Amino acid sequence: MSAIDTLFAQLRPSGRKAFMPFVTAGDPDLDFTAEVLRCLVAQGSSLCELGIPYSDPIADGPVIQASYTRALDKNLKLADVFAMLRGLAPDLAAPVVTMVSYAIIYRRGLETYVAQAQDAGVAGAIVPDLPVEEAGPLAAICRRRDFSLIQLITPTTPRERALRIAEETSGFIYYVSVTGITGERTELPRQLLDNVAWLRGRTSLPICIGFGVSRPEHVRMLAPVADGLIVGSAIVRRVAEAASRPRREVLAEIGDYAAELLGALSG
Repeated sequence: MSAIDTLFAQLRPSGRKAFMPFVTAGDPDLDFTAEVLRCLVAQGSSLCELGIPYSDPIADGPVIQASYTRALDKNLKLADVFAMLRGLAPDLAAPVVTMVSYAIIYRRGLETYVAQAQDAGVAGAIVPDLPVEEAGPLAAICRRRDFSLIQLITPTTPRERALRIAEETSGFIYYVSVTGITGERTELPRQLLDNVAWLRGRTSLPICIGFGVSRPEHVRMLAPVADGLIVGSAIVRRVAEAASRPRREVLAEIGDYAAELLGALSG
């Protein structure tokens, strides 16, 4: 079992849901990334998603794209991210997964990427631009090494294809709540609940919902059908303020925001 399998095995019997914040690696710098991850886990986050900056991100909205650009402008390297995680992950009471383009994995080599990620303490990878038709080789490596390969299903994914994606997925399914890109929303579509309920009846994998989740009312709406909720742009937007405001204040606000959503999740 991977660390993510173990996490959900611990949460499910009591009906607890996973809170999964997203943070961009290296924005504004890796030292602050580590501080934010520690803060989020201290508030009760179950799992942390770390975005690996990429020049041509798939499905990311303007807030996350801008954070990637800022990190890349400072010449951030994958090796730097892994070095930060090697020092952080052993003391972090939650698994870390990377949101990473397949181009980065492919360029490094499938076996090499997974081995280096595991050596850094990473438990899995979300690969948004890996089509299910091409996922077999990486999925086989991940299964052999107990490294979760998390793939996305969207509202427009045909149901037959959604089942095929679930077969190549390990850890959990990342269910995209809306058609479009990441970013904070005021409302989420009501048919989302029916879509997730349909998928739940056809896979034993945990289903975690992301894209647009940013408010306590979103959390309360989705918690009954989800195993976990992923919050990204709302956190990345707050992290960006560390470039112009005292970091202690920004960390406190991020912690308060996470606590508010966690309260809605457990309530």
